[in-house]
Amino acid sequence: MESNKICNGGGRRTTTMSETVLGCVMPYIDDPKDRDAVSLVCKRWYELDALTRKHLTIALCYTTSPERLRRRFPHLESLKLKGKPRAAMFNLIPEDWGGYVTPWVKEIAESFNCLKSLHFRRMIVNDDDLVVLSNARGRVLKVLMLDKCSGFSTDGLLQVATSCRQLRTFFLEDSTIEERDGEWLHQFAVNNTVLETLNFYMTELSKVRSEDLELIARNCRNLLSVKLSDGFEILDLVGFFRAATALEEFAGGSYNDGTDNDGSVHEQPDRYNGVVFPPKLCQIGLNYMGKNQMPIIFPLASRLKKMDLLYALLNTEDHCILIQKCPNLEVLETRNVIGDRGLEVLARSCKKLKRLRIERGADEQELEDEEGIVSQRGLIALAQGCPELEYLAVYVSDITNEALEQLGNYSKQLCDFRLVLLEHEERAIADLPLDNGVRALLSGCQKLRRFALYLRHGGLTDTGLKYIGQYSQNIRWMLLGCVGESDEGLLEFSRGCPSLRKLEMRDCCFTERALAIAATQITSLRYLWAQGYTASPFGHDFLAMARPYWNIELIPRRLVTVTNQLGEPVQVDDPAHILAYYSLVGPRSDFPNSVVPLVSSASLLSE
Repeated sequence: MESNKICNGGGRRTTTMSETVLGCVMPYIDDPKDRDAVSLVCKRWYELDALTRKHLTIALCYTTSPERLRRRFPHLESLKLKGKPRAAMFNLIPEDWGGYVTPWVKEIAESFNCLKSLHFRRMIVNDDDLVVLSNARGRVLKVLMLDKCSGFSTDGLLQVATSCRQLRTFFLEDSTIEERDGEWLHQFAVNNTVLETLNFYMTELSKVRSEDLELIARNCRNLLSVKLSDGFEILDLVGFFRAATALEEFAGGSYNDGTDNDGSVHEQPDRYNGVVFPPKLCQIGLNYMGKNQMPIIFPLASRLKKMDLLYALLNTEDHCILIQKCPNLEVLETRNVIGDRGLEVLARSCKKLKRLRIERGADEQELEDEEGIVSQRGLIALAQGCPELEYLAVYVSDITNEALEQLGNYSKQLCDFRLVLLEHEERAIADLPLDNGVRALLSGCQKLRRFALYLRHGGLTDTGLKYIGQYSQNIRWMLLGCVGESDEGLLEFSRGCPSLRKLEMRDCCFTERALAIAATQITSLRYLWAQGYTASPFGHDFLAMARPYWNIELIPRRLVTVTNQLGEPVQVDDPAHILAYYSLVGPRSDFPNSVVPLVSSASLLSE
């Protein structure tokens, strides 16, 4: 077998390896970090990576260009592309900020002949984009995900349904879609026989028909996951459930509480007794499910692996009754109405739990009884009772250093930890600051890669910030809110964090200059977003972090219109934002009026 010399990064020929062997091994290297490392060995390995890379995630669409992507990875089969910053999910980014998919779709249609899977997240997609994409890639496209996207209508969906007949996955969750009719779903029903995942959960689509869902279930025998909008009454889905014999995941729909058009209520506790779920169903999310409807889950509770109760109308006691019937639960999503008592039941009953997400309860639901809060009591029980926990995101009303220490002692599998301390003026937190607890958590949970901590002012001192930097050896993404006391704490923090690539900060006391210096000291950093810092009128102190390939964008302080609890429009002050990120192509060209570029990467590169 003929051998070829392979040089190291410095160009010196030191190793002999068969190129045939290398070509066979390279396709099995899937981890992006390993791929990046391999491509830096020498020019030939760089070329082999380009030829064999099948999947790529671009965390921000302005860090490169479609043309550059085509030159670098011409044979991609799967692409995930993110647009607006993550803060857009919380309405913190102007609607016109950017993140347009059009130039990417044009290049994909013209050049990426191997592409079978597309995932656009937080991007602006129009109907013409979907037409171009469907016409060019419709015959081979197997996965299309429009994840938290906006700008398109059901006319675009209709084009996808008629042209993309090999789609296995069609995903629209939490997207903003202009609804004109429900014909798109009917076309999926008559044109597609291979669909496995259909998701239009958390959308406003209501003109679709249950008959089309039933037809999809009959025609697509491998249909595994369906997540719907609220437009379907559960009783109208009985035929769908009967036909979807392979279904493993279902979420969405709604329940009629017995309210007539005149507002009168007729209680019908046994109204849903006839609903029978498919035999393989093991992941479920039932919106607006109340205590009267809860028994329909009981027959399948013992086999449930995932349960979404974020929009269920259950109180603390209801959670306890349901959870103790689910011994095989691995994923639970709910609101803090679960309470400490619910977490204690969870810790006793669900030893296989891997992911737990507890969101803040909606005040208008009036579900928060005296037990409906989460505190250190529930977290300690969780740490001691669920040793396989990998992901924990929780809103708490009270917290102690001991609770964080217990997580550090017991939750050794934790990879992603996010905690928000709710602001209740009437509730004092006795055990602040949390410096020692945070240190114990980070030093004990060595597998952490993502970390978020949003406290109250005084919740973490400069010493605590220093601990975060010191003990975050492997963390790549971090969100910090209401932490630290001074710029010195931030600078101490920035002397650590050797693996940090993405940093988000809110409601902190730091100056623009300190943020800029911190960004330069964290040498691995590729992305910085901050709001609620000590802002100057023009943000000029951020220029201290100006360097080649580093784009800096300012969203100045502004007044925005929001809707208050009475449904009335009111104007509120929106503090300035800063967004800085590495880009291989210099500043973007589609800045809206709400965004001010502070420095030109292109001009720096030309110096």
